Amino acid sequence: MKKVYPIERYGYDFIPVEYLPAGADEYWMRDAQNSELFGNRNWRRLKESEIETLEKNRNHCSDWKDFFVCDPFDPTLIKDSSFYGLVRIGTLQPQALKHHDFCLPVGIRSSTIISCDIGNNTVIHNCAYISHYIIGDNCMLSEVNEMQATNHSKFGNGIVKDGEDEDVRVWIDVQNEAGGRSILPFQDMIAADAYLWANYRDDTVLVKKLAEITQKEYGNLRGAYGTIGTGTVIKSCKIIKDTAVGEYAYIKGANKIKNVTILSSAKEPTQIGEGVEMVNGIVGYACNVFYGCKAVRFVMGRNSNLKYGARLIHSVLGDNSTVSCCEILNNLIFPVHEQHHNNSFLIASLIQGMCNMAAAATIGSNHNSRANDGEIRANRGFWPGLAVSLKHSSVFASFVIINKGEYPAELNIPLPFSLVNNNVFKNRLEVMPAYYWMHNMYALERNSWKTKNRDKRKVKVQHIEIDYLAPDTAEEIIRAISFLQERLNECNANGHMKKDPDTGVIKHIHCRHFERSKREQVIVKPLEAIEAYRQMLHYYAVKKIAVFFDNHPDLDYKSLCKLLQDGGERITDWVNIGGQIVPAFRVDELRREIGEGKYKNWNEIHKVYDSWDETYQLDKCRHAWAVLEFLGAEFANELAAVLETRRWIDSKIFESREKDYKNSFKQATFRNQEEMEQVLGKPEENSFIRLINKESDDFAKLIERARARV
Repeated sequence: MKKVYPIERYGYDFIPVEYLPAGADEYWMRDAQNSELFGNRNWRRLKESEIETLEKNRNHCSDWKDFFVCDPFDPTLIKDSSFYGLVRIGTLQPQALKHHDFCLPVGIRSSTIISCDIGNNTVIHNCAYISHYIIGDNCMLSEVNEMQATNHSKFGNGIVKDGEDEDVRVWIDVQNEAGGRSILPFQDMIAADAYLWANYRDDTVLVKKLAEITQKEYGNLRGAYGTIGTGTVIKSCKIIKDTAVGEYAYIKGANKIKNVTILSSAKEPTQIGEGVEMVNGIVGYACNVFYGCKAVRFVMGRNSNLKYGARLIHSVLGDNSTVSCCEILNNLIFPVHEQHHNNSFLIASLIQGMCNMAAAATIGSNHNSRANDGEIRANRGFWPGLAVSLKHSSVFASFVIINKGEYPAELNIPLPFSLVNNNVFKNRLEVMPAYYWMHNMYALERNSWKTKNRDKRKVKVQHIEIDYLAPDTAEEIIRAISFLQERLNECNANGHMKKDPDTGVIKHIHCRHFERSKREQVIVKPLEAIEAYRQMLHYYAVKKIAVFFDNHPDLDYKSLCKLLQDGGERITDWVNIGGQIVPAFRVDELRREIGEGKYKNWNEIHKVYDSWDETYQLDKCRHAWAVLEFLGAEFANELAAVLETRRWIDSKIFESREKDYKNSFKQATFRNQEEMEQVLGKPEENSFIRLINKESDDFAKLIERARARV
């Protein structure tokens, strides 16, 4: 509803009197922001000659007494513009600013400025409405229809301001469409924070305390101005409202950005492109959002990309992720997530990193209940293949790959590194444990390499485990071995085994509880899987201990043994908290301390994550030592064997890649072998294989150094 407003007060009375602190005027928060951003500016009033020049250049001001500038100031650089309320402008000198091929002269032209502070030598051209913003030095603003901040701006943080009803608070309904895991977005959020908040809902004290911390840290006071950081370029945009933009950001052609913080810096600039619409959320440092994307109630982690019409709604997207051409709704996604096909959907899920979603994958949009309250929970390395359709509620162990198909019922796959297959011809569910290790080592090793290679973050607040063999997956493997042995014993007793009639080798055994259905469920190659799992554990344990030993040259072998044995019993419960692997007891301790009020803000909680990362190498090494004890092995006796395992890994990686070159159908598109090699290269020349060979050489040297010290 329109209001009639006295023209003489236009640009003033930003903060209603009832919300002003005692003794403060409407500019108190603006002045504090200004001091923080720019330090002390030597503002001065205009000279009569400067006012005369400004008016001659067809400029209008409601009151020139409220127009302040800094020296040097050239009034001829302001033309055809209107000013209302208190306006303060930094130095203006005859020069031009250029960003890529976009170049404009410094000054203000054909624009309306309402109660703003503008930094030194900034360009503002053809901006119809800029209200209550603090704009940094050397910014370029061109062809912006509307840019304004309200006195109750929250800049994407899930807070309420004085006098507001609770129902205006913005929540993000991660993991569950019904909202039972709702969290509040805030500008410093990382995936670990979202996980801590969303996944311990039985800890009601923790949940309440995290909401209190967020509200207190990001404030209830009214009157904060919108900010545009130094060096930022904004051009050809329609609406930017209640948005804080960091330094050196580049925003072009956006349709609407409302109630958002866009984090950006000279080292980690963020870009927003054409047709983008973003409402109620946080864009992390070094992010890119292009070409018609929509984001509503969201958090984007550092160095993440949203492209080509993707929709990100009620979701947290972890660092180093790329999402294109698809829909993501009600999710918590850990770092390094790849989803870039137009017809894929990810609905109501917890995806714990190092994931790749294939085309036409429909994950979680099929409901098996009367309400939309189901969930998908997938550990690290989740890989649904082409046209996979999964139903709520389903759970997957780490590094599970799902073969193409429409899966008719909920799944619970506890066996890591497995291949899951919906065999429509035999109408049964097939699970091959340890598939990656036995048959696709190239993809497994490359996943870890990609995770490391794609981490371009300059500041790494979220700690990420990149190795597919870590304490979390090692414990999954140990449980899987026990599970398989139990199934083998059970099937042997009741005759539910399929053996090769010639060799007597067990081809598969029957199972249950993998799928919520009455059809047949089988485990393929169970004995080979147990052998592979044990080999993985040996390799994991010796490698981690050798690396730790190598990083501590001050330790002799006897001291190493004592240090690792002092760790006590093996820690069996580990938590993947945003990509960081942590013993569960440490998370439980943090939860208790938060509930007791020990931490006042999120930065203090992030310091706890940092302390976990500092102790992780020892925690991990002690776990590896305990795994060797579980296997009945000793570190000194395993060094030679682990070298053989590494050579075997190299050969499996090469075989995985080489078989593509021996595929007769791939060869059919080429006139001869020479042409194929010119187009595709040779397997041995593959850049990843060369990298693996170098890493293998380094690993061999690592093991030799360890052997020399034991």
